[in-house]
Amino acid sequence: MAHPSQLGLQDAASPVMEELLHFHDHALMIVLLISVLVLYIIVSMVSTKLTDKYILDSQEIEIVWTILPAVVLIMIALPSLRILYLVDEINDPHLTIKAMGHQWYWSYEYTDYEDLGFDSYMVPTQDLIPGQFRLLETDHRMVLPMESPIRILVSAEDVLHSWAVPALGVKMDAVPGRLNQTAFIASRPGVFYGQCSEICGANHSFMPIVVEAVPLKHFEDWSSLMLEDA
Repeated sequence: MAHPSQLGLQDAASPVMEELLHFHDHALMIVLLISVLVLYIIVSMVSTKLTDKYILDSQEIEIVWTILPAVVLIMIALPSLRILYLVDEINDPHLTIKAMGHQWYWSYEYTDYEDLGFDSYMVPTQDLIPGQFRLLETDHRMVLPMESPIRILVSAEDVLHSWAVPALGVKMDAVPGRLNQTAFIASRPGVFYGQCSEICGANHSFMPIVVEAVPLKHFEDWSSLMLEDA
């Protein structure tokens, strides 16, 4: 998760997030080069009194500064479109989970199991134990197997919500009466935190998301235990 004074994005925990990080660095480098070039031109224009008729009126320069921005836009657009299609791909998911947004908590239903579902509320500050994060910890985590394609069906029961986990590169709006879907693969075990990313009311900032990725054997043990308790 993010830490104080962090300047960059969170460490990637899924292949899609790794692609997003690479694209972010790619785009940022292009922005840096453009900024340096523009700054150099501004400084040179202000600091020198030399003029040249070929610079004041030059068709070649006009051709260059018309074609160059188009090339830059293509260099940004092509990787962006590639990632856009990667995000929408859902190939043979091993597990499907339905996330339903409420005012103000999330409920999860494991649709591949008959009676596996629970509500996930934020842990109040006074009930936190050492090591837990304020406003981010929940009483029930969404547990899933690592290195497996996971499909998330997202909807809402009352108002607009948004299911977002930055480390996994996932953000999907939860719209009442509409079922949206997204997919991801947790490439390593860990606990990943997110929050509702839609302004959904007074307690909008108090409906966190906690995803715990574990090895398949541990997930099977957890699901068996949850079904026994149900």
